Amino acid sequence: MRSEFDSELEARLVRYAEIDSQSDADSASQPSTDIQLDMSRLLVAELTEMGAQDVRLTDYGVVLASIPATAEGPVMGWCAHVDTAPQFNASGVKPVVHRGYNGGDITFADAPDLKLSPENSPYLGQKQGEDIITASGLTLLGGDDKAGVAIAMTAARHLLENPQIKHGKIRLAFTPDEEIGRGVDPRLPADFGVDFAYTFDGGKPGEIEFETFSADGAVVRVTGVSAHPGFAKDKMVNALHLVSKIVMTLPQVTMTPDTTEGTEGFIHVSEINGGSSAAEIVLIIRDFELEGLAAKGDLLRQVCAAVAAGEPRAQITCEITPQYRNMRYWLEKDMTPVELVRAAVKDAGLDPVSVPIRGGTDGSRLTEMGVPCPNVFTGMQEIHGPLEWISVQDMARATQVAIALAQRAVT
Repeated sequence: MRSEFDSELEARLVRYAEIDSQSDADSASQPSTDIQLDMSRLLVAELTEMGAQDVRLTDYGVVLASIPATAEGPVMGWCAHVDTAPQFNASGVKPVVHRGYNGGDITFADAPDLKLSPENSPYLGQKQGEDIITASGLTLLGGDDKAGVAIAMTAARHLLENPQIKHGKIRLAFTPDEEIGRGVDPRLPADFGVDFAYTFDGGKPGEIEFETFSADGAVVRVTGVSAHPGFAKDKMVNALHLVSKIVMTLPQVTMTPDTTEGTEGFIHVSEINGGSSAAEIVLIIRDFELEGLAAKGDLLRQVCAAVAAGEPRAQITCEITPQYRNMRYWLEKDMTPVELVRAAVKDAGLDPVSVPIRGGTDGSRLTEMGVPCPNVFTGMQEIHGPLEWISVQDMARATQVAIALAQRAVT
């Protein structure tokens, strides 16, 4: 079913997706890449043009703006992130709109062997007749989370142009570096200035998420003993061999992303860097419960200690750093923001569904820092890869929820 928002949402997502804005975990700058600011500056210009107030780009890379209140009520925040994932090519995105999807296979101009179909993406089978946006086959689309940006911007423009709609003050925050876990600067909660907020960074229509992974990052560093390989007998200690032993000693069947689902946690080896003299393993550790997260960290330390004991000439260190925590620990104490969005989803003619996120959002950090922030659907599917797609009509449904949220907060 078409809505008044479809054309605007399509145009915004296509425009935003064409802008390179990939984040970089190896960069120490803030934001991690300058190209993210290209997207941020465009949003500043668009917000200013549509009449938003208090529009600014902070020195830590967040775009902030206000939609003035038309009625008394709490201050609500809407959040989305401008960066795209570093796990797959996100440079030179060429969005493609497949109008009136016919229910069959979607092919890609730049990758003839690639195919998107209800077989490899079952939800697509429910989208017949809707308008589907993909990339051209060589990149991800970037709907995560430029769809969320498009939804928030479209809803903001609608409220600004229709002051007869009753709502409290709404604050917008478009963050960088969410994909690398650095989207929420410690200064953001005070600058945001909201009573509660919502990230638009979820999947299927109706989904409301208030439970995420708790997350730690880990770096294991191995220093071996270097020697000329021609004269290395009883001298060399190959760091790569020890790295391999650590990786293979970790559980391979019950505790990796490809062997877990639902509320099961994991230890994921994301990078191995270095050479025979020195090498490191970069890992992420995930669990929905703090006890499970701690147990997985302890397991990693135990494996490192066991390998180190078998080769005392090597040096092996294991550093584990907190990243974010399950937002449920705070939201379950006051479910008002969750109940409010559930009512808004019903107002938009959808059935609210809550499922744990096997990941995290900026809302995880915001909630931990005192800003309750559940996550709301956008429609994005098959994210972080070349098969990524989204329905324009699903984005319109999320826009309707955002507008219903604004109204619900003052009733």
